[in-house]
Amino acid sequence: MPKPPKIPQSVLVVIHTPSLDVLLIRRADHADFWQSVTGSKDQLDEPFIETATREVAEETGIVVGSQLVPQSALFDWQYSIEYEIYPQFRHRYAEGVIHNTEHWFSLEVPEQLEVTLAPREHTAFLWLPYEEAASRCFSSSNADAILQLPKRLAGRLNGQSEERAR
Repeated sequence: MPKPPKIPQSVLVVIHTPSLDVLLIRRADHADFWQSVTGSKDQLDEPFIETATREVAEETGIVVGSQLVPQSALFDWQYSIEYEIYPQFRHRYAEGVIHNTEHWFSLEVPEQLEVTLAPREHTAFLWLPYEEAASRCFSSSNADAILQLPKRLAGRLNGQSEERAR
C-alpha cells in the first residue's frame, strides 16, 4: 500500500543548548544535506506544537515533556515561511503541490544531551556553535532560522512579542 501524500504544512525545530550550540542532523537520502529537525503534519488538524514534539522524538529520540526537556523548553516562534519544495522531494506530495508552509520552533536542551537518530532518515549528527551550524545547512531558510536564534530567545526572555523577522 503506497504512503499517502505528505501534507504541505511542516515544522522546523532548531534544537540548541543554553550556550547556543545547535544540533544538525545529516539526511540519509542526501549525504551533504545537514539540517535541523523538520517534518510534516500527520493530519491536517494536528497542531504544529504536536508536530514539532513528535518530529523531535522521531528524529532525535529527545522527548519533549520529559524531566530533562520540559514542555516549556519548546518555543513556538509564531512565525512561518512558505517555500518552493525542492524538485527531488515533490514526489512525496500530491500531484501539483510545489509549495510548503513551514512553522518555526526552537528547543533548548541540556548540554551533551543524548541523541538517538532514526537511521532510515539520518546518518550523523553534530553540535556546532550557531553561526557555524547555519553555515553548514543545505537550506538557506534553515540557516536563516538558526541565525535568528539569539534574537528570538532574547525576545522570549524579555517577554516581548517578536515582530516578523522579514
